[in-house]
Amino acid sequence: MAEETGGTGLGHRSVSMERVSKGVYEVTNVRGGTIRIGGGDGEEFTPVELLLTAIAGCSAVDVDFITSKRAEPESFVATASGEKLRDDAGNHLGDLQVRFSVTFPDGDAGDRAREMLPKAIAMSHDRLCTVSRTVELGTPIDTAAAPD
Repeated sequence: MAEETGGTGLGHRSVSMERVSKGVYEVTNVRGGTIRIGGGDGEEFTPVELLLTAIAGCSAVDVDFITSKRAEPESFVATASGEKLRDDAGNHLGDLQVRFSVTFPDGDAGDRAREMLPKAIAMSHDRLCTVSRTVELGTPIDTAAAPD
């Protein structure tokens, strides 16, 4: 098995998920972080909400890293949305969108950050964000029961 890595570098990634109760699971990453997910009956995030979170979060990290080199934002909100569909292809999301609402302070540094914002969003979408790039490329997923 490949060595587990974290952060933004290259390498193998994995999470493990353990059932807590019917429809509720605790997910753990290799660094010990945990979250609970569920089927939508409780306050836990659903897998679809986590996918939207991953898409927005991946781009937000990229955009924040690039623009904050110029100026610290006064506000920074990324929103991901999509429509859950069911058709001949099965269940899936359509009309996926990520929208950024970011404000920077007045002055030269803020002007440079504002000028860089659309470029940073495009760079994230076109090549940097692993999550949205994976979704758009349509990477196959191998699913199987683990051997005993």
